[in-house]
Amino acid sequence: MPFKLLNRLTHTQAVFLMVAVTLMWSIAGVVSRQLESAARFEVTFWRSAFTFVSLLLILPLWRAADRASGALRGVPTSQGALQRHWGILAGSRAFWVSGVCWSVMFTAFMLALTFTSVANVLVIMAAGPLFTAVIARVFIGQRLPGRTWAAIVTAGAGIVYMYGSQMWSAFTDPAANASGLVLGSLASLCVPVGGAINWTVVQRSQQHGESIDLVPSVLVGALISSVLTLPLAFPFLATGSDIAWLALLGLVQLAIPCALAVVCARSLKAPEVSLLALLEVIFGIVWAWLWANETPGSEVLLGGSVVIAALLLNELAGWRDRQGALRIQTLSARNTETSVGETP
Repeated sequence: MPFKLLNRLTHTQAVFLMVAVTLMWSIAGVVSRQLESAARFEVTFWRSAFTFVSLLLILPLWRAADRASGALRGVPTSQGALQRHWGILAGSRAFWVSGVCWSVMFTAFMLALTFTSVANVLVIMAAGPLFTAVIARVFIGQRLPGRTWAAIVTAGAGIVYMYGSQMWSAFTDPAANASGLVLGSLASLCVPVGGAINWTVVQRSQQHGESIDLVPSVLVGALISSVLTLPLAFPFLATGSDIAWLALLGLVQLAIPCALAVVCARSLKAPEVSLLALLEVIFGIVWAWLWANETPGSEVLLGGSVVIAALLLNELAGWRDRQGALRIQTLSARNTETSVGETP
């Protein structure tokens, strides 16, 4: 059974699988540019709905395979149907907060792509671990090394340069879409902020002995996002082709890679996951450049390079001491952890 095989990955197999995960994550921008008629909130609704349906079918099979392989050893057998088949912790406040955070991330990400360029959205998202570090420092007292503060300042400078240059051009050029850039920037910012709150809440709950699975909270987030955006999605304008593209996003760009990232985290160290996840930014910009004729401007390339370089150097410098950093439990819970990170 494929699910059982995924529980026995070697380190090399996990690396290649994580690269495949980032490839799947990275198609959101270029696929969104192929849509013909679907409007903003309709795009968000269909993508979230297809993600919810996909995970609704995948999770019971996945958890059954984990139980058969012993990966869920230590988890109580006296569970309700929702927890047993989908991992939903109905009585956990932190679990529901996590689900709300995911819904914000899903909604904001797709809205941002309808307002501004793929490159702008991805570069802002890439800074997510730095937002997480700051919020964790403020709310749960996680100490930050000097290299992380340096990375925060450097990445912030890169983002300010990137957006400052674009904003100046947009407001001085009557033909430019200044409002779209502003709205897209604000929506993009909601993604790493929502992710940072998510990881901090989950980490704090785990410090108090509560075990939260992230993939089931993705399921809840997709449901909340689809329910909240449904009234705003009318009238439906999506063509058959649009529906097919959005189904692809829900299944291949979100549901499957979210589950596979959990598997990778069982075999890879935290810094390895963080470094490989940065490939999403590179892949996403390249796909939009090649197949959507969305050429990134010089300010995006320069500012984005500064952000990625700051993140890369921070991870490499902390390769050893990150082993004791913030971690979050994933699908197979008690003996499986991955480092702070995100993707919508």
